[in-house]
Amino acid sequence: METQNKAVVESMLRAWMAGDGSALQSLLTDDIEWTISGNSAAAGTTHGRGELMTKVLAPFGARFSQSSDRFKPREIYGVYADGEKVIAHFSGAGTTNGGHLYENSYVWLLTMRDGKVVLATAFFDSIAFDELWQLPPAAN
Repeated sequence: METQNKAVVESMLRAWMAGDGSALQSLLTDDIEWTISGNSAAAGTTHGRGELMTKVLAPFGARFSQSSDRFKPREIYGVYADGEKVIAHFSGAGTTNGGHLYENSYVWLLTMRDGKVVLATAFFDSIAFDELWQLPPAAN
């Protein structure tokens, strides 16, 4: 199980790195519970794919939607698995619609069920994230 879970997460990160912006979506269950740790503007827990999309993923993606350098993983430092638990450590970057470079390092703690993420906790630099979050979601 852990070999398969590790491979699924690593494959998603590599697909996203290669430009498949929907790779993460395909890995999430409809009832995903996603927690963003810390005190960033997006910190807290969302329940279900719809809430995660509305509160976090869609606004995040909108800040890069018109950019030729959209956010994606740039380096995968490691993917580790123990049973149904997977840890992904990676850095990501992209240029926003307005030309600002956003870079951050992430650690995701994921719980898998049947090859999908059912529970996630994300850790990242909240200062860098909040600076991104203050930018408009789309260029005027």
